[in-house]
Amino acid sequence: MRARIIQSNQTPYEKIGLDPVTLDIIENALRNARVEMDATLVRTAMSPGIREQGDAFPLIADHEGRMIVGQFGSYIGPFLDGYDGTVEEGDLIMLSDPYSVGGAVSHCNDWLVLLPVFKDGRLIAYTSMFGHQSDIGGMVAGSMPIDATSIFQEGVRIPPVKIYKQGVYNEDVIRLIMHQVRTPDWCKADLNALIASCRVAARRVVEIAERFGDDVFVSACEELLARNHRAMTQLIGNAISEEKVSFEDYICDDGMGYGPYKIRCTMWRENGRVVLDFDGTDPQSAASINFFLNENMMRMFFGIYMIMVFDPQILFNDGYYDLIDVRIPEGSLLKPRFPAALSGRTHALGRMFDILGGLLGQKTPEFLTAAGFSSSPHLFYSGFDKAGAYFQLFQIGFGGIPGRPLGDGPDGHSLFPNFTNVPNEFLERYFPLVIERYETVADSGGAGLHRGGNGIIMSYRFLEPGKIAIHDDRWFVPPWGVNGGLPGARARKILEKPNGSQRIVGNKVEDLEVEADDVLHFVTWGGGGWGDPLDRDPALIVREIEQGLVTVAGAEAYGVVIAGDGSVDTAATTARRDTMRGTRGGVQVFDFGPDIETLRARCEADPGLPAPRPRLWEPLAQAAE
Repeated sequence: MRARIIQSNQTPYEKIGLDPVTLDIIENALRNARVEMDATLVRTAMSPGIREQGDAFPLIADHEGRMIVGQFGSYIGPFLDGYDGTVEEGDLIMLSDPYSVGGAVSHCNDWLVLLPVFKDGRLIAYTSMFGHQSDIGGMVAGSMPIDATSIFQEGVRIPPVKIYKQGVYNEDVIRLIMHQVRTPDWCKADLNALIASCRVAARRVVEIAERFGDDVFVSACEELLARNHRAMTQLIGNAISEEKVSFEDYICDDGMGYGPYKIRCTMWRENGRVVLDFDGTDPQSAASINFFLNENMMRMFFGIYMIMVFDPQILFNDGYYDLIDVRIPEGSLLKPRFPAALSGRTHALGRMFDILGGLLGQKTPEFLTAAGFSSSPHLFYSGFDKAGAYFQLFQIGFGGIPGRPLGDGPDGHSLFPNFTNVPNEFLERYFPLVIERYETVADSGGAGLHRGGNGIIMSYRFLEPGKIAIHDDRWFVPPWGVNGGLPGARARKILEKPNGSQRIVGNKVEDLEVEADDVLHFVTWGGGGWGDPLDRDPALIVREIEQGLVTVAGAEAYGVVIAGDGSVDTAATTARRDTMRGTRGGVQVFDFGPDIETLRARCEADPGLPAPRPRLWEPLAQAAE
């Protein structure tokens, strides 16, 4: 099955030799068009998740569907492979169902718009954008039920469907889709914003081709892909060994009392290609934490990590995909069988970056990055305000970014670098709540020569009764440190009642009822530390104590003694550091903290929740079949 491209002009493109200046101009024109897509989206979307936080991902691809510029890698190839239909001038295709496109989108909340760009009767490019819809129906507000056991419970599933067919708008299908959601005004506005962004980029592509010529434009795309391929070939040859290395990390729990779930990957170079083999990853979950990992998406994860670590000047595109062999077992957490639930896949998605860091740095520890990309915390709050109007908040939270070879991890930052926070003023204006605290949590970043980024605490006072849901991870298995760095602090969530009583609530909960004047203290994890904390400059510790990033007690992890006047007691610090070095011995490349069984035994005391129970895999595997 393969999509059929209908073109009135069948003339093949001619390959043209390009001078460096022309190539550079076209490359930067495409980069600017991608930026213009983002700007259009921000100015026309309505939901805070897209408009304020930027939970949307653009791309511009060549006429074969290979991404030239973008953020998330191309899903167009897998879509075309699985689409039993035609692609014609004037079409605009929409989809959201992961199973209909081989995981090209990974949960139904991501609405994807794909616009084939034609010029003079020939397909010359694609523009596309997908964005996270705040609600798509289903069993809970926000449409990401952590306790879903089937994708049918998660909301409307949209197979590839033409919302424009040869330029004619299919209003009936949009009306049908919007009838399934709780917030149709937001959803329709966000969908129109996605479409507008793609149309803006399509106009820019045509303008570039008109200026330089169709053959020059297509040849430039080919060269940009080839240049990326050459660069990645060299990076892979230099950084990846033929000797196998393995790494594993864990999703803490599934929100239904079971966990942790292991993700394991083995990497090696074979015949000039990188092999990423996920054999040993746990079977799929009965809950929604499964991540239907499309192989091209994993290639994208690998490539962008390599580029950011080793050579950030390389233009990230799809040119290197044939250099990466991704192997994912069927029925595993990363390739679940239909109709497994998928809406809570964010935790496994984030953990991919931690796993890649652990893999890529084992042979070159100087390039290691600690753990901390880990997850993407979510809060949902819904109900009715005093006027009887329905409200629904979906907000993405931030954790601590890991310590890195070149410096400290940022405090309270996002898994995805383009995400931004929702301004507190926006939240308080449009939702019945007050933000009472929004600050970093001192000492939550793992100690190291380069400190892990601190997590944040965000305290929400709810002004109306309603229901909340919390999706977060790294509450059971801590973010690990590297090269002597210590693990970061774990996440926790505390619900405080108006009478001052508090209780710890889970990091994956649905439909938790809150009353007016309840306060939720939403605390996220810190990043792991990088390097020996006993080598960190004591003067820097003093400055961070003044800034509220480290406490006097926290300075002990660095072997720093603070005098009564707030300065460093140099003699006592030297003595303490000498004692600590002698007691601990040499530093370890990885510091994972306590083992899983120790974490289970201590769980009731710290973090104050029941330990997740081990899952019996064999019955689950049989049930999945």
